[in-house]
Amino acid sequence: MSNIFLSFFRAYRPQIAVSHDVVMAALSFLLSLYIRLGEEVFTYPADFIFLGTLLWTTIAFIVCLSTGLYRGIWRYASMNDLMGILRAATLTTLIFLPVLFMLTRLDAYPRSVLLVNWFVFIFLLGSPRLAYRMIKDRSLSHIFEREKSNKIPVLLVGADNEAELFIREMMRNPNSNYKVVGLLDEMNNRVGQKIHGIRVMGNISDLPQAVSKLKQKKESPQRILIVRDHLKGDELRQLLNISDDLAIPVSRIPRLTDFLDKVDQAIAFRPIPVEDLLGRPQHPLNKELIQSFIAQQKVLITGAGGSIGSELVRQVAGFCPAEICLADCSEYALYQITQECHEAFPELSIRSELLDVRNKSRVDQTMKAFKPDVVFHAAALKHVPIVEAQPTEGLMTNTVGTINVADCCVTHKVPRMVMISTDKAINPTNVMGATKRLAELYCQSLDVENHKTQFVTVRFGNVLGSSGSVVPLFQRQIAKGGPLTVTDPKITRYFMTIREAVSLVLQASSMDTREQAGKIYVLDMGDPVKIHDLAKQMIRLAGFKPEIDIKIEFTGLRPGEKMYEELFYDSEDLNPTSHNAILLAAPNQMSHSMLSKKMKTLHKTIEKGDGPGAIKLLKELVPEYQNGKKQ
Repeated sequence: MSNIFLSFFRAYRPQIAVSHDVVMAALSFLLSLYIRLGEEVFTYPADFIFLGTLLWTTIAFIVCLSTGLYRGIWRYASMNDLMGILRAATLTTLIFLPVLFMLTRLDAYPRSVLLVNWFVFIFLLGSPRLAYRMIKDRSLSHIFEREKSNKIPVLLVGADNEAELFIREMMRNPNSNYKVVGLLDEMNNRVGQKIHGIRVMGNISDLPQAVSKLKQKKESPQRILIVRDHLKGDELRQLLNISDDLAIPVSRIPRLTDFLDKVDQAIAFRPIPVEDLLGRPQHPLNKELIQSFIAQQKVLITGAGGSIGSELVRQVAGFCPAEICLADCSEYALYQITQECHEAFPELSIRSELLDVRNKSRVDQTMKAFKPDVVFHAAALKHVPIVEAQPTEGLMTNTVGTINVADCCVTHKVPRMVMISTDKAINPTNVMGATKRLAELYCQSLDVENHKTQFVTVRFGNVLGSSGSVVPLFQRQIAKGGPLTVTDPKITRYFMTIREAVSLVLQASSMDTREQAGKIYVLDMGDPVKIHDLAKQMIRLAGFKPEIDIKIEFTGLRPGEKMYEELFYDSEDLNPTSHNAILLAAPNQMSHSMLSKKMKTLHKTIEKGDGPGAIKLLKELVPEYQNGKKQ
């Protein structure tokens, strides 16, 4: 019931505020008569009382409406709002007196009632606002703060608690060099309202008009500050494009703790992280399902020191496994993630194994000793140009290594193995993608065989910030002053943050797969992003202008690189799952017996060092693979 009431209140907040003030206006006239006349008021003619009440209420409503009194948000009632009420009450009184005189010659109306009515009207309009603010803040200390002059004008994007706090601190902090001259907000129902006297001038698309109006007032903003931490990616990109045309820099306001801890120090604005450019609505996770899947289980993670593997370690450790085994062929990477895990989860039992998945005996030895309940296989070679130049190395790690892990899972009856795949496995034009597709095929075939081990394959695209990602490359190039290198102006890629990708991997891994044998989970990566656009946005985020301060150069597609990536084959039927960000694909499969024989031949060919022969077999097993083809 309370939720219904709150929803109604939020939906009709302006109408409720107007209704409140209309009732208070009528009540103020009646109360002022009673205060002045006492019991004698009941002897007054009813038509006079009705006429006076109606007249005062009507004039008060018109005055409050025309002076913008209803634009103030009660949650942020301040001295500016009290001054607005004072002006409205005074103007109402000045209009009411001559109008009533023309109608009644002020017969039977004591002149002193007018002054009483002025005070009562101010009290009835102001006290509920102050009371509401006091209840929310448990204090009245912020209501009487006034803004100081000689500050640099800024425009805020967002009209909520953080905006109110920032405005208030800028008003009262003598060391602050900034003042807020306007607000933008994506909630259209707040347009025209005010916070501490600062007006919500529109939404993000209204930025040029807002800046133009502020220029006319000689308050042209010199910086745009984003208040919301979770502004949608398309809105942020739109804001950056418009602000770039207006030559106004964009930043984020400091965190709330900075206001509380450093109110007497200069405020440092935060840069906008590149992840926000690709921001999408966060998909809620079924954490209870993941918890039931991981809790009190023994979990083995291969490639634990890599970008995806290390994030898997962090998130898996948070779901209270009985024990976790970290496996990686890099001693340094293994040491780093082990130390981090020990520090973050001191009570968790952690085992570290220096292990190369290409060595089947070491994989078998580790599983025999550890006896895992779940294996996350994230070990892989993923850099397209490097693997393209050394194809047998890619085959040994990505394909043979996956076969070793999968076969050992079957041998040791591991309940579930989760393989991390890539969008480059779809219609591959490079060795890396073809080796991952072959690994998918092998895990699919084992899953269909109906062993005691269930095989879950999860496929997704690029992750921001991972080793070899274009984002760290652009950041290094910007730090050097450019140029930024983009292979082709039309090239696109799917992107997702590492944290979101791994969260969805855990969600897919925890689903019931018994009815989905041989199928592959595909993560919803949103819309593909043009790398050229991403480069321009990153230059803007760094405070520079593309092609003016920092150049962008096109270098041409690299060997095996595709113009665009795909997440599934055209022939694959995509089915929804219980989570709206995870789809289920049904790619072509091969029988395990035939595939197993072919793999043995492939392995022998690789051991002989016969690269061309290995590539020939790879093409037979993955007929859609066409090396060197650029799309």
